[in-house]
Amino acid sequence: MSFKVRFTRAAREDLQLLYAYQLRHSLQSARRARDTIAKATEVLKEFPFTCRKADADNPFLRELVIPFGSAGYVALFKIDDKETVTILAVRHQREDDYL
Repeated sequence: MSFKVRFTRAAREDLQLLYAYQLRHSLQSARRARDTIAKATEVLKEFPFTCRKADADNPFLRELVIPFGSAGYVALFKIDDKETVTILAVRHQREDDYL
């Protein structure tokens, strides 16, 4: 079974902010981060249930940990149905929360 992966508008805005932050340091770093996140989210097409639960009471709300450098990123997503996964937010691991 293969899932379609989609991003909410908020998640796309998160990606733009993360890219802009990395871009302040280095174009190469920004591109590597973008590519790393894109590659990592590919796993959700086949194995979304292998990611950790974000909420113990909701087996469909999960987090994908994306290693990058000494920290990385976390993508909050939900499994909508047997065909669709929606990425709700993407944050740097050192950020406080998704709000």
